Amino acid sequence: MAGPLDDLRVIDLSNGPVGGIATMILGDFGAEVVKVERPGGDPFRFLASAPMWLRGKKSVELDLKREVEKQRLYDLVKTADVVVTSFRAHEAVDLGCDYDVLAYQNAGLVYTQISGFGPYGPYVGYPGYEGVVAAKAGRMMAFEGTAPRPGPQFAALQVGSHAAAQAAVTGTLAALLAREHLGFGQYVETSLLQGLMPYDLAGLAMASLRERDPEQWSLDAVPAAAGRMPTINYQPVMAKDGRWIQLGNLLQHLFDNFIAATDMVDIFADGKHEGSPALWEEEVREAFRDRMFNRMREKTADEWQRIFVENGGVVSTIYETTQDALDNPDLVMNGHVIEVADPRGTLKNATTVMEAVLGFYGDDSHQRAPMKQIGPVALLTETPAEIHGDIPAVGQHTRAMLEDKRTPWQPLNKEQRSHAPALDGVTVLDFSTIIAAPLGCSHLADLGARVIKVEQVGGDPWRWMGNGSLGAIRTNAGKESICVDLKHPEGQAIVRALIEQADMIVHNYRPGVPQRLGISYEDAKAIKPDIIYLNVNGYGPAGPSAHRPATHPIPGAALGGATWQSGGLPTGVSLEEIREGARRLFRANEVNPDPNTSAVVATTAVLALYARKRTGMGQEVFVDMMGANAFANSDDFFWYEDREERPDVDPDLLGTGPLYRLYPCKEGWVFLGILLEKEWVRFCRRIGSPELAIDPRFDTRVARQENAPALTALLEELFLTESADDWERLLGVAGLGCVRADGPLPGEFWHTDQQVQVNEYKATVVHPQHGEMERHGPVVRLRQTPNRIASAPLAGQHTDVLLRELGYTEEDVARLREAGVVWAEQAVEALTEA
Repeated sequence: MAGPLDDLRVIDLSNGPVGGIATMILGDFGAEVVKVERPGGDPFRFLASAPMWLRGKKSVELDLKREVEKQRLYDLVKTADVVVTSFRAHEAVDLGCDYDVLAYQNAGLVYTQISGFGPYGPYVGYPGYEGVVAAKAGRMMAFEGTAPRPGPQFAALQVGSHAAAQAAVTGTLAALLAREHLGFGQYVETSLLQGLMPYDLAGLAMASLRERDPEQWSLDAVPAAAGRMPTINYQPVMAKDGRWIQLGNLLQHLFDNFIAATDMVDIFADGKHEGSPALWEEEVREAFRDRMFNRMREKTADEWQRIFVENGGVVSTIYETTQDALDNPDLVMNGHVIEVADPRGTLKNATTVMEAVLGFYGDDSHQRAPMKQIGPVALLTETPAEIHGDIPAVGQHTRAMLEDKRTPWQPLNKEQRSHAPALDGVTVLDFSTIIAAPLGCSHLADLGARVIKVEQVGGDPWRWMGNGSLGAIRTNAGKESICVDLKHPEGQAIVRALIEQADMIVHNYRPGVPQRLGISYEDAKAIKPDIIYLNVNGYGPAGPSAHRPATHPIPGAALGGATWQSGGLPTGVSLEEIREGARRLFRANEVNPDPNTSAVVATTAVLALYARKRTGMGQEVFVDMMGANAFANSDDFFWYEDREERPDVDPDLLGTGPLYRLYPCKEGWVFLGILLEKEWVRFCRRIGSPELAIDPRFDTRVARQENAPALTALLEELFLTESADDWERLLGVAGLGCVRADGPLPGEFWHTDQQVQVNEYKATVVHPQHGEMERHGPVVRLRQTPNRIASAPLAGQHTDVLLRELGYTEEDVARLREAGVVWAEQAVEALTEA
């Protein structure tokens, strides 16, 4: 079966894994990806993950500093649909391959740029490395207190890189859809900084509201996260065998299931444990926490998991490493782990993957085991991915590709052109709740889709959880809202009428629930044959956990991200040590698994829309949190013989090595991020010690790894001689990754930083309850088809309007309200009357 993107040619001018993952996804679904590499190849081919993000591509080697080679690129661009780049500052202009130049060669070209900090502003020349961007944006300060020391703490998981790669795919496909009504291609922009936006769920909103009303939104009203124990519902616990289990029973019925499964129902007899544990008296809550810790120590982790799985309604998983996750049956059975032939084949024993990536092969008879790699980003049932694991040698396809005279895209209708948002005219019904899927739908709204949130009577539970009111504003931005009783026949009739007008349904119900509510794929397809039906759940449709519930801490623990972020699993077995270990683990297992999934939801939704454009068919699509978070761990979610291991994070959470870690300074902290040899040489020159670059202890990457303690000690002493700001000025101007890491927390960064303002990465919107407030901009921007940025609705705010649009009279609406079939927050009624 041909892939849905097999009509596309993509020119990959990017370097490294972020653009590499984006173009890999396009290639997995059929696009022909041509990687144009500098002489010697992509400088990041040394990374252990390179065989994965190079898979299935063709390699053309060009020296763009030579005019004749530049012209060859132009000839290649004339045959392409997409160019993906990762140039920094003015590099594209200097090389003659910026958007304006390449679009002159091919008006239909979609040009997607992935940068570190965006196209403008004081940080535009800084390298787009995850650690550098995370440190500057306050993410490392958000982890303060995870390890028992003051100051910023290393943010291990590469969430900005993951979200930026997914946003690049989403924006590219959206621009290709828009090309049909626009009549030409356009410039698409995302960055690692934009990729970090979804991980700040309420910080920017709170910072902007605090500026207007400091008393109501005082920081004093927000409990300090550093020393706080987890909510009981999300408690990590140690089992009898010393292994850790992550619980995730957020909703009350799930917590009740856990209490029953662990035989602690007697707590309900005294009247002190009613409702959510968050509402219990602190003394009662902490006494129960200690009892829970002791109870969980009575059985092994595997014994508890068997009990929880048999119960069916308990959210839990065992903490694992990312390498362990490659054997997780849910990941394997849902296609998130694939095997491809080792490109070295039958080769000499000394051949490494690096040699294969660079095209050096031996001639011995050693047969290597297949590589394990990440599978497709989602399951599209009618137009699935087809993955090819071949790794191109540098320049392997140069002659063949330069001789290929493919016909470029031509507009079908040159008369009717529109600059409407890319997804204008697409209607999405969002039945999902909490964070992951709703936030993904909000990304679609930012691209112009009409997203109607179909909520239960009373609204999405996330609206009423802790700081959920501001979090729900983030996850539901740009949507309309209708609250309907989906179990009532008249409520189901309303939903059927909405489906008739929809292009896509998104939900995160557990299997079986849509069937009971009459909104299964078969139900929806009978109403709208070309409907796209996107299932978003924890584990995927296959595997032993298909029917189990999941919440955000589960993939964080199961995929290894939380273990890595924590600097390893705690080992102390006294009650005091277990309490501290649990606190640290949960600080490490933060909210990122939900936004990680949201990014994949948006990618998959637009991929399915493009597939429908190609085939005319709707289809059922599956996204799950486990697979999405495998992509967020893509720097380690693979295996092959003699692969380089993922570097450990040290126990103090400073970093992964002397050139990728935090350092205290004379005043403040810096994060140093140096990955390439040329950066190391430049760094040595900038600090006035060029001799370090040729010191045998430090003159190669391997030598620096072997002598890491000596280099770390040297740099620790060096950074203490100047302030953090001084170091950033000295090294940043040279394009080196060294930034102050102890600046404001993310919310304040987004609210006040000049980089955000210059790039217009935030917008002021009007919320029906809070009035004027700021929200983040889109994770990806399209130059010719502007994004549509709006605030979020109150629950049911558009119920009446939508019902009238469906043909209901005012009398019908009043009757439905009276019967409890539909609902809206009272504040909406008061606002409407005013």
